[in-house]
Amino acid sequence: MAPDADIGKTTGSSDPFAPLTSEHLDVGDGHTIHVESVGRSDGIPAVYLHGGPGSGYQPDHRRLFDPQRFHTVLFDQRGAGRSKPRGKREANTLPHLIADMETIRTKFGFDKWLVVGGSWGATLALAYAQAHPERVTGIVLRATFLGTREELHDVFNVMLPRHYPGLHGDFLSVLSEAERADPLPNFYRRILDADPAVHVPAIRAWGGTEAILSEIAPKRTRLDHAELGNTTRPMPATPAMEAHYFQHDCFMRPHQLMEDAGKLTGIPGVIIQGRYDFLCPPATSHALAERWTDAQVRIVESAGHSLYDPGMRDAVMKAAADVASKLK
Repeated sequence: MAPDADIGKTTGSSDPFAPLTSEHLDVGDGHTIHVESVGRSDGIPAVYLHGGPGSGYQPDHRRLFDPQRFHTVLFDQRGAGRSKPRGKREANTLPHLIADMETIRTKFGFDKWLVVGGSWGATLALAYAQAHPERVTGIVLRATFLGTREELHDVFNVMLPRHYPGLHGDFLSVLSEAERADPLPNFYRRILDADPAVHVPAIRAWGGTEAILSEIAPKRTRLDHAELGNTTRPMPATPAMEAHYFQHDCFMRPHQLMEDAGKLTGIPGVIIQGRYDFLCPPATSHALAERWTDAQVRIVESAGHSLYDPGMRDAVMKAAADVASKLK
């Protein structure tokens, strides 16, 4: 994915969604992260957090924020997107990402900012806000993921075989019979194995299954067994980073985000939730809102997990605008 502007320079473009700035920021530990800002330099400070972990942000994400109203920062997290080195997992933990956000906030001179994120971006948004509530004016989440083993178990061991039994069989096919009794840790181990004969099928099975589950109406509902071992096509970007994080419980203590929800008191929030989200189901968002009483859940009835399911993108845009309207 090529940069949309010369690094470290303003664009001078008449496009209201063109970056104001685009650069690589050295955050230490051998990592440089790609950071852009868009909108008005004197606008409402906001930051967008992409999913994955490991997916990187896309140029279209800039359009979630009214450029006449916001000054939005978007960045590729460590090892993701245009950040360097791509895929690096060393010194890549949730506390590192939170520290990077503080480095970015300070660099732009923001005292506080609106924090917006979806899926893994929602995990990071909540963890950051609980670590630095005094730096957050409001929060918008899409598809709440709390980073727990229970959520991952429910997705791959309960929901997947219930709704997509054929796909579930495809998913497990890359594991040995013994490994299938406890598939997730065995998937993480295989995905992170240095041997392509081990990690390529696991990465393709994980990435392909996750992609199908993320859409309300996927074009296919089975994996292509002949392609699982293909080493010539580009590999999905997220499975290795996800395995790294999930293997370490997302570098949080069990149920940390729910137990610390009280730290969000006084921070206004909107949680956008697809009714048919198989990866981050509505129950999670509602459970969080019961503890974070300053947040409201808005259900998008025709959507699943993807930002591009019907109605989801508009709902996120409206939520950001509505939370901004509450700011003083």
